[in-house]
Amino acid sequence: MSHQLLKRAVVYSILAIVLIFISIGIALVNGQADISLGQIYQILVYKFSGGLIGSVEHLPASSVNIVWFLRMPRIFLAILVGMGLAVSGVVMQAVVQNPLADPYILGISSGASLGATFAILIGFGTSAFFAQFGLALGAFVGAVLATILVLILAAVGGKMTSTKLVLSGLIISALGGALSNLIVYLANNAEGIKTVTFWSMGSLASASWTKLPLVGSLVLALTLYFFTQARILNTMLLGDEVAVTLGIRLTFYRKIYMMLSALLTSIIVANSGMIGFVGLIIPHIIRGFFGSDHRLLLPLSAFSGALFMIWADLFARSILTGVELPIGIITAIIGAPVFIYIIVKKQYQFGG
Repeated sequence: MSHQLLKRAVVYSILAIVLIFISIGIALVNGQADISLGQIYQILVYKFSGGLIGSVEHLPASSVNIVWFLRMPRIFLAILVGMGLAVSGVVMQAVVQNPLADPYILGISSGASLGATFAILIGFGTSAFFAQFGLALGAFVGAVLATILVLILAAVGGKMTSTKLVLSGLIISALGGALSNLIVYLANNAEGIKTVTFWSMGSLASASWTKLPLVGSLVLALTLYFFTQARILNTMLLGDEVAVTLGIRLTFYRKIYMMLSALLTSIIVANSGMIGFVGLIIPHIIRGFFGSDHRLLLPLSAFSGALFMIWADLFARSILTGVELPIGIITAIIGAPVFIYIIVKKQYQFGG
């Protein structure tokens, strides 16, 4: 790694962090309700200090609730989702040695969709816990089971390879999608079908302070773990033969990274639905400017994914008056042209 490249990466990291904080302020101010920056500042100081500094008694209760219970958790969830999807995309692309891989390549999306569809249309009974967390739990279980099936299928008949993983993912994706469609077709629940449709397009509307600790701790822990695996991920780009020559158990690490990436993506999907393109275009953009060294690629992708998701969610909830668009639509509208530009203009090798 050259000194000049490292210097550029440090400058970019500082700039990205500054832009994230600025974007948080912009996202807090903008929305359907008109709340001034001064009011937002007072609310945040009061809440984050535990009520020790300042007061919000003179502010409308609706403004306090919107800022603290709606916008703030949503922004934090956007940061976690963007960071997790970008990092998962980087890892998936290295593990399967395919620049077109994304976090959903192992059938995670279809498994999560099947689990969520089952939870919404079949239901989990009258339990208060399942009434609140049933959809997220169903999506999580479905995603994990789909990943396990893919790994089992890819290991049949000998050594697991990147090609077998991709093909197994396609098989499970098709099967999961078919079963989801079957449940929707047989269910007589118009409201449930509408919920499934909206969830499948992605949304951060379910963000809350009660969900953030679990989601945040898992996403941050897995992200930091992958940061420590940069050397092995770099070796994976060189191919199986080189990795074996260097004494790295590629099959072992491939299984570990696949399961942890699936776990990371499952957590995100369970809480935000399906949000495409983030794990695909963010690593491509960073790789185009900073190369394929995962010591830089992983943290820079994490910062960029968080920044991208804050703005995508802001557009989703404010671009149309009185209507919130599914965030998956926004990421696809932004992501598709960017990816086309990368394909046409950016001339770089995946492994170099």
